[in-house]
Amino acid sequence: MKRFKTLFLAILAVVVFALCAACGGDNNDSGKPGNKKFVDYASAVKLDLDSNTKKQEVTVKLYIDGDTTHFNPVLNSSVATNPKSDFDETDGYIKARYIAINTPENTGKIEPWGSKAAKFVREKLETAQSIIVESDDDKWNIDSSGSMRYVVWVWYKPQGEDAEYHNLNLEVLQEGLALGSSVFNNRYGQAALNAMSQARDLEFYVHSDEKDPDFPYGTAIPVTLKELRCNVEDYDGQKVKVEGVITSEFSNSVYIEDLDVELGIYFGFSVYYGYQSGAILDVLSMGNRVSVVGVVSYWEGGGTYQISGVSYNEYDPELSSNTTVVSEGNQSAFAETSAKDIVEGTITVALEKDTKDEDGNATTEIEEKVLAYGEAIMSSSVTVKNLTVIDTYTTKTGNSAGAISLTCQSEDGAIIVVRTEVLKDENGEIIKEEKYAGKTITVKGIVDYYKQEGQEEGSYQVKVYRADYIEIL
Repeated sequence: MKRFKTLFLAILAVVVFALCAACGGDNNDSGKPGNKKFVDYASAVKLDLDSNTKKQEVTVKLYIDGDTTHFNPVLNSSVATNPKSDFDETDGYIKARYIAINTPENTGKIEPWGSKAAKFVREKLETAQSIIVESDDDKWNIDSSGSMRYVVWVWYKPQGEDAEYHNLNLEVLQEGLALGSSVFNNRYGQAALNAMSQARDLEFYVHSDEKDPDFPYGTAIPVTLKELRCNVEDYDGQKVKVEGVITSEFSNSVYIEDLDVELGIYFGFSVYYGYQSGAILDVLSMGNRVSVVGVVSYWEGGGTYQISGVSYNEYDPELSSNTTVVSEGNQSAFAETSAKDIVEGTITVALEKDTKDEDGNATTEIEEKVLAYGEAIMSSSVTVKNLTVIDTYTTKTGNSAGAISLTCQSEDGAIIVVRTEVLKDENGEIIKEEKYAGKTITVKGIVDYYKQEGQEEGSYQVKVYRADYIEIL
């Protein structure tokens, strides 16, 4: 009997060892949680350059987030389908929405893992030696959101002589950095379904209970608009709480500003609310003084920082994450400012800085910082008087068709650009550049920053949103 017992224990030990090996010794090789073998479904799908789908070699124009990128066509590429005509509706570039994936938000709304998804896509494309976008069938298709985005498959070729194109949509899915969007109903549906199902089974990222280390879960940091504007990089990715008056609204954003009594100038900031509707829009109304809670993030498209991820829960008004109304009926400042100060001036700002010694004792020091004047008053409202229009340009295509750039000279010789949105007269007709050419004008607008594609440095300008904000003298 003792011999049988010993044999049984030996067999049991072998079985237990085998089970442990199956559970722990064959982990996925991606470094993420999970106990099952990781299958690279994305690499099994190959790009067929001879298929009937539309294809276009591209370079990156602008990184948006994990499932949206803007591309420029490579016009002389052997992989091209009439690039000059196919994308005229979007100013010749491709606003690409990735087929089959829906990554967490990282622009208007901020969600866990959104930043990681955006970084994953950017890292793959930044180091690629070639990028191709492909349609799902024999034509370029635009999504149903009305934002003129083409729904595409994105392929990239890593560095290396023998490298093949990789399907980035599928890689994002199998990394667990996206939920599916009509996963099976597309050209590579089976691979997409397999990739998503595996990521879910292995509990990768969005499918897990793991905390995103880059997401600001905690309490918002109270900060003045002066501090935020002057030290904005210190708050990148942080949840903040600021207060100011809403002065302007355009393109799913509002601008808020607040007076710094010591310096006698207004500091402003852009607040992006995205495509939200309902109570948050009532809160973010012109003239309201608001307490804004959101995340500071860099907006690639404008080359500036903004606050995003704002919200208001009307069913729980006491939530600490709510953006709320402090007072109503406030006036925009439109402080009189010279063109020369905006484009050439500097300002010295005194800021309080807390430091701790070796024993943990805190002291407050005053730190002086010299800023470009335009940088300091970015996103605040200004009035600039007596500008002579010396050149005009009208955008011809895309969503901005009809917008005007007025190159102006001030009385002291400074050159500044006044950029309008599409302005209409009292009859609803689009105002043409001829109305302003050669005239002397006074403008009210928001200080903005513009950098042309390919340029390292941009310039400060005044953005005008209403026709009555330009007075012809």
